[in-house]
Amino acid sequence: MEYGFTTAAYVVASVLFILSLGGLSGQESAKRAIWYGIVGMALAVIATLFGPGAGNWLLSLIMIAIGGAIGWVVAKRVQMTEMPQLVAAMHSLVGLAAVFVGFNAQIELGRVLRAKADGVAHEFAGFAAILAHKTPAEIAMLKIEVFLGIFIGAITFTGSVVAFGKLAGKVDGKPKKLPGGHMLNAGALALSLLLGILYFTGVGPALFWLVLITLLAFFIGYHLIMGIGGADMPVVVSMLNSYSGWAAAMIGFTLSNDLLIVTGALVGSSGAILSYIMCKAMNRQFVSVILGGFGGDTGPAAEIEGEQVAIDADGVASALNDADSVVIVPGYGMAVAQAQGAVSELTRKLRAAGKEVRFAIHPVAGRLPGHMNVLLAEAKVPYDIVLEMEEINDDFPKTDVVIVIGSNDIVNPAAQDDPNSPIAGMPVLEVWKAKNVFVSKRGQGTGYSGIENPLFFKENTRMFYGDAKDSLNKLLPMID
Repeated sequence: MEYGFTTAAYVVASVLFILSLGGLSGQESAKRAIWYGIVGMALAVIATLFGPGAGNWLLSLIMIAIGGAIGWVVAKRVQMTEMPQLVAAMHSLVGLAAVFVGFNAQIELGRVLRAKADGVAHEFAGFAAILAHKTPAEIAMLKIEVFLGIFIGAITFTGSVVAFGKLAGKVDGKPKKLPGGHMLNAGALALSLLLGILYFTGVGPALFWLVLITLLAFFIGYHLIMGIGGADMPVVVSMLNSYSGWAAAMIGFTLSNDLLIVTGALVGSSGAILSYIMCKAMNRQFVSVILGGFGGDTGPAAEIEGEQVAIDADGVASALNDADSVVIVPGYGMAVAQAQGAVSELTRKLRAAGKEVRFAIHPVAGRLPGHMNVLLAEAKVPYDIVLEMEEINDDFPKTDVVIVIGSNDIVNPAAQDDPNSPIAGMPVLEVWKAKNVFVSKRGQGTGYSGIENPLFFKENTRMFYGDAKDSLNKLLPMID
């Protein structure tokens, strides 16, 4: 009865997770998709608690209550601008959980094998009972699963911690490597594989080899992500998402948990696909991002001529009142200023005045894939006027006014004009082709990636300096 209920619940939960992922691909269905995920996870937890081999009820309920309370508090306190680092933090916990489960599996395996070797009859329970009935071939596969789960999980943990630090501004966003950077990573990987072979073959103490493998994987995760520049963080976040999924899948095989295998595979594959989409949007090769990212050695950058010309709210309002078509390009600066509400109100007033208003979303705008879409949906901006780069890029020459809010790299013409630019070849929003461009920006800095933007110096560009929310609120009363 226990197996039947658990299996049926896992099947339903798997379907709900698939529906959740599918629904998240569209803004209209995203809220419903989140509820699919919530129900699926609740069902998975209940089925696991009442499934075969379950025990320690009091401890389980206490841990669920503590985890639920922490999750509730975090969800209430974290601002939308902090979502990227929250996601990175969640990835780190998944990776660490995979490491702990892997070690626990090896400890249980050692206990069972010692009992068999001593000829002592044991009535094993729970996971140990499953191990006791495994054949030598199945135990060999189990060791491979444990090795992969711990190795990938450890890389995910330290890599996610570093990504969290970079996204939160606690760690310098510039790429940093130790002397001999790539060779150190390759050497640590080779040594991990060698120790893995010793672990598989049963030579020496298994737990000792796993501890060394874990330490090496911790180093690889740390050094790998430290060597990636801040401009590549959207790819890194989706990549770590994929890693956490594969770590969970490996642990699912270890525990013979079908739902964990399915869920891990869903997360791992979707994260990998998203990483590919991000790399394509940045004209990057995935391997080149992981091995270095932006900020590597390039030739001398092209000199920028001209100067940044400032404009006040009256000038921007005058141009908007005279315009027939307006495109708004949101970036991380909008998120930092929490200006999405002001953007939504500006959009409403412009549309009420009979103007065509649309949004241009670059795939890597912000510091998390889909970051801008979520913010605009939160502010109740109509879905049908939020367009992807491929849908709107050809329309900029016919646009009267473009307002860029807190974006830098995704509107940087150096990607097309300067072969020595760190972002050379990256597809960008060609906003400079519009009649007028207004850039809402705090100051004259180069932004998160540290790359100068020639757009700010063009003749048809005016810099609308100040906090994005305050600047837009000044505009609102001036819109006819």
